[in-house]
Amino acid sequence: MTGIRNIVVLTGAGVSAESGIATFRGPGGLWEGHRVEDVCTPQALARDPALVHRFYDLRRAALAGVEPNAAHRALARLDAEWPGEVLIVTQNVDDLHERAGARRMLHMHGELKSALCSACGDRRAWCGDMPPRTVCAACGATAVRPDIVFFGEMPYAMDTIERALARADLFVSIGTSGAVYPAAGFVQTAKYHGARTLEINLDRSEGSSWFHESRRGPAGELVPAWVAEVLA
Repeated sequence: MTGIRNIVVLTGAGVSAESGIATFRGPGGLWEGHRVEDVCTPQALARDPALVHRFYDLRRAALAGVEPNAAHRALARLDAEWPGEVLIVTQNVDDLHERAGARRMLHMHGELKSALCSACGDRRAWCGDMPPRTVCAACGATAVRPDIVFFGEMPYAMDTIERALARADLFVSIGTSGAVYPAAGFVQTAKYHGARTLEINLDRSEGSSWFHESRRGPAGELVPAWVAEVLA
């Protein structure tokens, strides 16, 4: 692709939905039958830790029953074959990008297969259930929680993301609603620094008007076609 060396890709729930993972806000604003406010805020964790921990235990266990789809595999191919810089930033907390083979990536909203100590900040890989009052291996506090960025908390690696957006020649948003900040503002940052911008989404998003180009359809079809175009 002429004039393109550095690429930033943002992925959202629409990418993993084709693997069978529920989108963050389903019908009625519910996530897997729960109000987001009841399972994804610091207040929810303080009010009902058993509910919050069990919710993420179930989401973590469900990962064993899903597989990366064609969009995940195509982005892993881009990561492996693109000679310039690539950063895949995902809002998703599943591990499907990694299982497809992507390496140049980060999870801005945390990961289901990670634990966070709210006392000392230790983060480490985690499989299986995580009961409330689990002991932190680093500091001994009974403060281990799911390593998920709750509403009202700062997403991870924002400095890294901002630097990548400032250097990007192309910014691509895939399967996102364009409604949740700060991710919804990435297209504006990329455009400010001179990047071309492309949206790939099933439907028009709240941020579609910011993009130079929008392509409508399933990520599993459009993303492999776009990656093949770029690598050609």
